[in-house]
Amino acid sequence: MSKPLLQRTPLLTGDDGEAKRQEIRAYFHATLDAYERLFEVLDGDAAYYVKPIPLRHPLIFYYGHTAVFFVNKLVLAGLLDQRIDRHLESLLAVGVDEMSWDDLDDAHYEWPQVQEVRAYRARMRSVVDRLIASLPLTSPIHWESPWWTILMGIEHERIHLETSSVLIRQHALRYVRPHPAWAACPISGEAPPNALVEVPGGRIVLGKGDSDAPHYGWDNEYGRHVATLAPFAASRHLVSNAEFLAFVAGGGYADDSCWDEEGRAWRSYVCPDHPPFWVRDGESWRLRLMLEEIPMPWDWPAEVNCHEARAFCRWMGQQLGQPVRLPSEDEWHRLHQVASPGDVPDSRPANANLHLDHWASPCPVTSFPHGEFFDVAGNVWQWTDTPIYPFEGFRVHPLYDDFSTPTFDGRHNLIKGGSWISCGNESLPAARYAFRRHFFQHAGFRYVVGAPPPPPPASRYETDKLLSEYAEFHYGDEYFGVANFPRAVAAKALRAMGDRPCRRALDLGCAAGRATFELARRFDEVTGMDFSARFIGLGTQMAAEGVLRYTLTDEGELVTYHERRLADLGLASVRGKVRFQQGDACNLKALFAGYDLILAANLIDRLYSPGKFLATIHARLNPGGLLVITSPYTWLEEHTARAEWIGGYKKDGESYTTLDGLKTQLGGHFRLIEGPVEMPFVIRETRRKFQHTLSEMTIWEKFP
Repeated sequence: MSKPLLQRTPLLTGDDGEAKRQEIRAYFHATLDAYERLFEVLDGDAAYYVKPIPLRHPLIFYYGHTAVFFVNKLVLAGLLDQRIDRHLESLLAVGVDEMSWDDLDDAHYEWPQVQEVRAYRARMRSVVDRLIASLPLTSPIHWESPWWTILMGIEHERIHLETSSVLIRQHALRYVRPHPAWAACPISGEAPPNALVEVPGGRIVLGKGDSDAPHYGWDNEYGRHVATLAPFAASRHLVSNAEFLAFVAGGGYADDSCWDEEGRAWRSYVCPDHPPFWVRDGESWRLRLMLEEIPMPWDWPAEVNCHEARAFCRWMGQQLGQPVRLPSEDEWHRLHQVASPGDVPDSRPANANLHLDHWASPCPVTSFPHGEFFDVAGNVWQWTDTPIYPFEGFRVHPLYDDFSTPTFDGRHNLIKGGSWISCGNESLPAARYAFRRHFFQHAGFRYVVGAPPPPPPASRYETDKLLSEYAEFHYGDEYFGVANFPRAVAAKALRAMGDRPCRRALDLGCAAGRATFELARRFDEVTGMDFSARFIGLGTQMAAEGVLRYTLTDEGELVTYHERRLADLGLASVRGKVRFQQGDACNLKALFAGYDLILAANLIDRLYSPGKFLATIHARLNPGGLLVITSPYTWLEEHTARAEWIGGYKKDGESYTTLDGLKTQLGGHFRLIEGPVEMPFVIRETRRKFQHTLSEMTIWEKFP
């Protein structure tokens, strides 16, 4: 009996709306079933709470995270009007990648019980199933379609099917058990000799259009990139364990000449002398798979991080007497063009170790020929030497604005081709996933010889129009005699503090973070928090590096380049007192409490539930602490449902202002001690177009 195929990612088009609905419904349930089967390999509840590696949360987080992601995105999209469990939807929302704003301090987490998360997943499944059954569907499905959010949740879970399998592979064996759905490849033999095969030069065109993409894609796949490549040679096979053994035995791990500066720093910290999944067994070696250790299959691909792959290439270059390197992303696509491995078919197994069509492990590097090459796609991911960057025309999806942009930092290299467990979007050639170079995935590599490719387009200057405008708004020039708004607001807040204690402050809706730094002139500790990870990234970069670089539109396609430094603003000395955190002001984690000052600048009229925020914010402040609110009161239903407005409408036939609403909402816990006063601000859009806005400030003291 052949192995049943895990359903493929649906086409975005189709003439039969009801058939498409049922296809997506089946895709949703098949994805959740596969994810839950993966966690069945954990042996007892204790396995959920021990971290497999220090830089990641324990597996209980990932078990619940994908379900929470679904609900949070559907609420944000306006497709759900009720949450399932606010506590879990805050606790398990963020903290997946090793970003500087992640909070991986175990003291801040009281993880839920396994049964609690299992029950939450069942409730989420039921809620989304009902939504799929009732939501109107028109074809094609596109970015603005509500169905895009559903596909986003499904594909996100398929990503974590793979990343969670890597963590399980890094778990101690005592925490896992065999499972019939996750059987490893039983085949191994003698490793083949590797050889370089010529790849002719040619032109590649990458990137999806908004209206012509056949499948769901993440934002970094959209836009356009065109390149003409010179001929190069690539290894016929992925580097096998046997081929990598020569590097290990030849002292490659200890040879400084094989490692770049970043690689040497990682090597000095970890002190490795062999790949991470190799296990010494006396004079021989074994290989750790997801659920077992087996005698070393020397003809399987070596699985390493990018630093190790680069070091091997330098070592191999020394043996061959010519430069050897990892391929670029463009070269991988040219190799894919030439080898033509084909897409994953709908009704039969892939001609590659891909999409769980064959085994729950790698397999021999000779198993799947693709033209003159093997494993151009599948088996294990292939490291490239290309740090991920945005294609021309890149834009973020508003419902997941931090999927790609935090990785445009020169520190995340692209992996291509997919692994044995890569499914859904991950199995498509257009997929663009990137990881920090010291991370381990189910990833190996092949090597190339050829002229060095041109560097990818620089992404270190912020080119996103909105982010650049806010960088200028916070750290840039003043216009028309109007004072810098975040600085002015922070200054008024600090004056209002008088002789009150200035220990901890919270800057809610901090955007690019200028007020966070300004408050740190007096406060011992200031947290800047925003819902948008894109904005948080600006503040984080300024805190880490003391500098922001960005482009501003002058007119049309003409831009100017700007550099702003904390030192020039007199703020360099406060960098160590600030931190930035992604969070939802309407659903804060319990640890965000005990503040002497909370600043909510231009925030309340952008919240989905300002009443909930105002009703609970007193619990975050110390007695006698101050709440500073500024807002232009621009109530828009695209941000806040009409029923949630706290002012700006007629009540009992009379005008009911937002200030009236603030007095009603806050009167039980606060007294108004200053304001209202109008605070102007100017945002530059182009050289000749500006927004001039008045924001009303009020300052409230919490009753002792």
